[in-house]
Amino acid sequence: MNLLVTGGCGFIGSNYIRLALKKKGVHKLVNMDCLTYAGTLDNLKNVHNNNKYLLNKVDIANYQHVYDTFYKHDITHVVHFAAESHVDNSIASPLPFVKTNIIGTFNLLECARQFNVHKFHHVSTDEVYGELGEDGLFTEQTPYDPRNPYSATKASADHLVRAYHHTYGLPAVVSNCSNNYGPRQHKEKFIPTVIKSILEEDKIPVYGDGSNVRDWIYVKDHCKALWQILHHGEVGETFNVGAGCEKTNLETIAALCDALNVNPDNYIEFVENRKGHDFRYAIDNTKILDKLQWKPSFSFADGIEKTVSWYVKHRESVLT
Repeated sequence: MNLLVTGGCGFIGSNYIRLALKKKGVHKLVNMDCLTYAGTLDNLKNVHNNNKYLLNKVDIANYQHVYDTFYKHDITHVVHFAAESHVDNSIASPLPFVKTNIIGTFNLLECARQFNVHKFHHVSTDEVYGELGEDGLFTEQTPYDPRNPYSATKASADHLVRAYHHTYGLPAVVSNCSNNYGPRQHKEKFIPTVIKSILEEDKIPVYGDGSNVRDWIYVKDHCKALWQILHHGEVGETFNVGAGCEKTNLETIAALCDALNVNPDNYIEFVENRKGHDFRYAIDNTKILDKLQWKPSFSFADGIEKTVSWYVKHRESVLT
């Protein structure tokens, strides 16, 4: 397998690369990443000397550069992570999200079609489904209802992937995952922001009243699910990936404060709610559990402990 991973210097992509390079079936792994602020070479320390690994600094929005990568490296499989993913940034400036998430995905699909790849795995988000009320779960049949520019561009990419499967027969699969957390996540994301605030003795900014609910999964569990989907997921199928771990934002903050031995009441500062802020996300992961025999192995408590320990150890380099 000559595997192309897009966005491999980012948080989830770098974890996936570390997993994939241990697999005997991977003969070559090309990491296509344009190294924006959210991707860093530090995420793949000790990987660059692996003789199966190659970094190709390419913007997926540039069709010719994407084409050249497929041509030069005889790509057989694609796992597509690369995306602009921070909701606040998409509200402030949506154009980069359109370029990367829609045009970039289109370029990859066109090249995958022309070079007859064996499998194209598009990694997406549960945010394409919109929001849930106090009950219910997102299933693979939940209608799309994106509510901000980030989720709208990811939804567009999902639709393009499915269209290429149905129109051209591209062997594609889509996965929609809940909120990831773990070591090496960018400091703009919720859990690193909370950890950074506590370590620097600053206030933790909490949107609204902190009651918004997210379904959390430890990043290594997500990557193991993605490997199963690439190899055993039937083409044309969609798989929702989640750990069944719903927490309000206040509950997540409390867990992080507990891990750092501080009182959350001393740190929380409620701020104006974000525009289009979805109330609740929650994944029904029955399909991937039953069809691919995957299940999460990290509890929320264990994952939080590992995450906090890593950020405390690396605070000077990643949280400044």
